[in-house]
Amino acid sequence: MPTNTMKAIRLHEFGGPEVLRYDEVPIPEPKPGEALVRVHAVGVNPPDWYVREGMPNVPPELRPPLSLPAIPGTDVSGVVEAVAADVDGLSVGDEVFGLLRFPGLEGSAYAEYVAAPASDLARKPAHIDHVHAAGAPMAGLTAWQFLIELGHDHPSPFQAAQHRPIALNAETTVLVNGAAGGVGHFALQLAKWKGARVIAVASGVQESFLRELGADQFIDYTKSRPEEVAHDVDLVLDTVGGPDSSRFLHTLKRGGALYPVFFAEYDPEETAKLGVTASGTQVRSNGPQLAELARLLDAGTLRVAIDSTFPLADARRAHERAARGHIQGKIVLTVA
Repeated sequence: MPTNTMKAIRLHEFGGPEVLRYDEVPIPEPKPGEALVRVHAVGVNPPDWYVREGMPNVPPELRPPLSLPAIPGTDVSGVVEAVAADVDGLSVGDEVFGLLRFPGLEGSAYAEYVAAPASDLARKPAHIDHVHAAGAPMAGLTAWQFLIELGHDHPSPFQAAQHRPIALNAETTVLVNGAAGGVGHFALQLAKWKGARVIAVASGVQESFLRELGADQFIDYTKSRPEEVAHDVDLVLDTVGGPDSSRFLHTLKRGGALYPVFFAEYDPEETAKLGVTASGTQVRSNGPQLAELARLLDAGTLRVAIDSTFPLADARRAHERAARGHIQGKIVLTVA
């Protein structure tokens, strides 16, 4: 075992990227059901900066508990260093990746070591490196749970009805708004894997990237309004979501569905009149689903695009990159 301390990024207060501090802290002990993972790479995701800011965009009653100082982050790829006595199926030396403890806020991934629930982990795809593997868990599972299979029966905090993905096939047209981002680029590839026709919406600089991933049609939102260009769509996955999401309702054919990744409210009278549904869910950690994604990543059916990498000590710069927007794929922190 290593010495008993490690480097980690911690929040001692909420605020901008400057509040991310590079600290020395004790290495965690794996509790029952957990593995200690030596982290090689960490995926950076929107919840990381929501947490850093104190989650101002989430109603107080919906915020999971978070006490300071806290280590942010949920997406890791690394090597098993130790396992609790009750953990089966994982051994020291196994390469693993995972989305940790989400939707809780205690993933503690921005660190050299993390104690991870074994049920949140899957074997890292052998044919991709730790950087690419770390970019996959949250974004890949979000796309999977919205489009392919929910995989749990937890109620969503945002809607009463259980989210049920519609079946995708060669008869289906799917529009992905924000197609070049983390969730978007996985959603595009998963829809193509199922045989669907995909319309990708992003800024013009992303067109060649998205066509390479298989987009059948591209709409540059800086030049035209996608809701005026696209018609007779079966499914819109809006990775941007929020209040503007309802503009996509009119692109749908009757019986179609709109899935906002970031919660949005709709007028039930309008959706009833249009004969469409709006549905969402909240991504949850899921080792078995991640193992299915791993098979697709290993086969090259899915690929992880990396926007940029930063050393763990430079997490502040990674968050500043995220704040500039127009991200192509994933931002990843590397751990020596």
